[in-house]
Amino acid sequence: MLFAGVDAGGTATRAAVHTASGERAGYGTAGGGNPAAHGPAAAGEAIAAALRLAIHGLPPDSVTASVAGVAGSDEGFAAVLCRIWAEQGLTHSPRLVSDVDVAYAAGTHAPSGTLLLAGTGAAAARFTAREIDGVADGLGWLLGDEGGGFWIGRAGVRAVVRDLDRGSDGGPLVELVTRRFAVAGPPRRRADQIVRMAQADRMALAASAPLVGQAAELGDPLAREIVREAAERLVASAVRVHRDGPVVLAGSVLTSEGPVRRAVLGLLEEQDPARAVRGVAGVVTARDAAGAASWLAALERLGEDAAVRAHPRFTC
Repeated sequence: MLFAGVDAGGTATRAAVHTASGERAGYGTAGGGNPAAHGPAAAGEAIAAALRLAIHGLPPDSVTASVAGVAGSDEGFAAVLCRIWAEQGLTHSPRLVSDVDVAYAAGTHAPSGTLLLAGTGAAAARFTAREIDGVADGLGWLLGDEGGGFWIGRAGVRAVVRDLDRGSDGGPLVELVTRRFAVAGPPRRRADQIVRMAQADRMALAASAPLVGQAAELGDPLAREIVREAAERLVASAVRVHRDGPVVLAGSVLTSEGPVRRAVLGLLEEQDPARAVRGVAGVVTARDAAGAASWLAALERLGEDAAVRAHPRFTC
């Protein structure tokens, strides 16, 4: 038996095929597969490209179950996936779940626990019996996603233009952001240029998030304050939904080494009973989400005990 899994997000799509023991048999990557961000047609093309690479050279009729975790999908997108699977010669249509489901499974096999996700966006989700039964934030870049990459990048760029507006050349954060936006001239002129560029392409703000971490490491007080606030907002979302079990950290902001991850870990692993987040049975980091989607497909066929034993191999 072979099992296929897909993790489709806004910037990249990954597909994996595994044996029943968890050994990886195929893997493929492609561009963004979020239908809300790219449209159903383009998202479908990306998913098809990744899946085609993953199953190359494998007998399609050996794939007995599939799970596709797709960000920004709705029930109508299931028909697109069914068509893609049929075109690739796969006889079993995939089960469509959210990217949140596969992100949680990428960190743990525990049926119940909490996912804290911070990539471009941010959300926390409580799982019970592997079903989502509580969500905090995930309200999008304009009104929510507090502590995520867009929020961090926007806060950093906002702090820089305000500093420049006051006529200050600032410190490391100002230097990094002005270099990133390739602006020059007097402080106010640089601020105006950055504002125009950010208004023309809001994703330039999300791309600025790593600069905040770099500046914080260099001791910039503005950046350090943003990092502190981002971590507190993320953990506050987790606290709102968490009951028991592990907390899984997922998304580039929390899986990459850096000051935000360290600050979040510090808050979650606080030893002082008066300040600790209650009920946390360990903090783990999500690994390969496409492999986790493949594991969710295997779970349906292998049963709980065998699937739990194989989980580390699926997600490595």
